[in-house]
Amino acid sequence: MVIKRPNPFTKLALILFFLVITTFNPPHLGLADEEDPDFYDLDETPPILSNVAKSSKTRLLVSHYKRIRKGMRCHVEGYNICNGVWANNKTSLLHCCKKHCRNILGDKNNCGRCGHKCGFGQRCCGGVCTYVGFNPSHCGKCNKKCENGVKCEYGYCGYA
Repeated sequence: MVIKRPNPFTKLALILFFLVITTFNPPHLGLADEEDPDFYDLDETPPILSNVAKSSKTRLLVSHYKRIRKGMRCHVEGYNICNGVWANNKTSLLHCCKKHCRNILGDKNNCGRCGHKCGFGQRCCGGVCTYVGFNPSHCGKCNKKCENGVKCEYGYCGYA
């Protein structure tokens, strides 16, 4: 039995292909991460903390967790601090997904609910997986509207 060695040019072509694919990440294809803030400023006190008796420990927790870091662990000192909490003037809705705070209105891996992933070319716009390549209301990214009569093509308004 003779084993044929692969052509070195084939190897090189495959390496270059994967290098280009992993480094080239055009935003109009929906592959780049949405511009999500590093911190969420809570619009309200987390319900679990507002229902707890106002001891000095809970007052400290409430004042400390008015601002939550993106991806922060949910369970702090026995309390779930981001379960259904609105943030950033009602533009973010935080839920505890796999022990971390996630914005289910804009996280493509937890869109609308924990664990619901958006497909290729989609972004999570307001909790709904949306194809942004040809959608005139979400052209290239969420909430980027094209002018009346202008088509959204390949993530750009009036591409052609």
